[in-house]
Amino acid sequence: MENTLSYAQQQDQQDPLRSYRDRFLFPKNDNGDPLLYFCGNSLGLQPKKTQEYLSQELEDWATYGVEGHTDARHPWMPYHEFLTEQMAQIVGAKPEEVIIMNTLSVNLHLMMVSFYQPTAERYKIIIERDAFPSDKYAVESQLQFHGFSPENGLILWEPREGEELCRFEDLESILKEKGHEVALLLIGSTNYYSGQSFPLAEITELGHQHGAKVGFDLAHGAGNIQPSLHEVGADFAVWCTYKYLNSGPGSLGGCFIHERHLDNTGLPRFSGWWGHDKATRFNMRHDFKPIPTAEGWQLSNPPILSMAAIRASLDIFAEAGMEALRKKSIQLTGYLEFLLESLQDPKINLITPKNPKERGCQLSIQVKDADKKLHEQLTKAGVISDWREPDVIRVAPTPLYNSFEDVYEFVNRLKRIRNER
Repeated sequence: MENTLSYAQQQDQQDPLRSYRDRFLFPKNDNGDPLLYFCGNSLGLQPKKTQEYLSQELEDWATYGVEGHTDARHPWMPYHEFLTEQMAQIVGAKPEEVIIMNTLSVNLHLMMVSFYQPTAERYKIIIERDAFPSDKYAVESQLQFHGFSPENGLILWEPREGEELCRFEDLESILKEKGHEVALLLIGSTNYYSGQSFPLAEITELGHQHGAKVGFDLAHGAGNIQPSLHEVGADFAVWCTYKYLNSGPGSLGGCFIHERHLDNTGLPRFSGWWGHDKATRFNMRHDFKPIPTAEGWQLSNPPILSMAAIRASLDIFAEAGMEALRKKSIQLTGYLEFLLESLQDPKINLITPKNPKERGCQLSIQVKDADKKLHEQLTKAGVISDWREPDVIRVAPTPLYNSFEDVYEFVNRLKRIRNER
């Protein structure tokens, strides 16, 4: 690698995915120049096709009214089915194991209805210490709902003192000591703060060895890493689509339920009419008969406008392919790491693992003795990144729309700001 603009531009010319950048809309400064956007880990950019996909549904609504459920160009009744196969490919699942519905935290609660079944002896839940707050709130409320206190029922998988990353052997130790009390492991596949990507297969095997159910929050994993959910064998997973999957703010989430659970009609669940057998769904007088796929966990009919935005993005993913995207992601993030190390700034420290297999495209840059003013200066310099207290800037070069030149320019601007301090 070389710390030169010409090298970065050469890598972009050789990039087989370079044309996908032109399919996205970038925020611009007052002069109309695109900003450096490294915040796909929080909200992905809008595909240019999204407006077209949304407009089509609005036109069909105007043209057909209620008949659009069957007569729209993409009929609304089965609309969620148009997303299933492409979404399954992204997360490494069988189509029948995947459903797009609700939002992430709602889906997490629905999955815990089915897969968190505590007893007086086995009721504890393990999460990583720096799990996204919403996950922590969800599991605490589930414990309370079942009559257990979070103080007794929640176990945190923590980094060792003076470290930022969780060690798998420490999770093994927790389960060796307390596995007989653990009902559920709920781990973020890729940690939102550190960027650490956890070994999903090993965690699943470990949890199952100790008799616990295992679920993953893929909010920072879907569209970023290749989780191979079916092969991993997790009981369930949940994710959002507005980060790396570029579906728009607050858009729908997704669920994975492993096929071994799909025919289990005795599994507890909160039921709704859209999860009922399609053949008799509109009869209205039948007892609930769940669809024997992940669709059986649906509650309500799908919000078409949100799904249209998801379809616009998934069409791009299907074309580019996760294998090619992951390959570029490793190269792009590796270049960012190289440039940051070239700064030789003793106060800059990457807390994200160096091993590409243990991270996605996000690098969490710790700047010792810095405060949010540094992030504000970067913003003024035309960089959209993300600040996390007390001293971390999260930067996510996203392979669909970020370039090597973006990465080079970001480090240049960071260096200039650091030198001015």
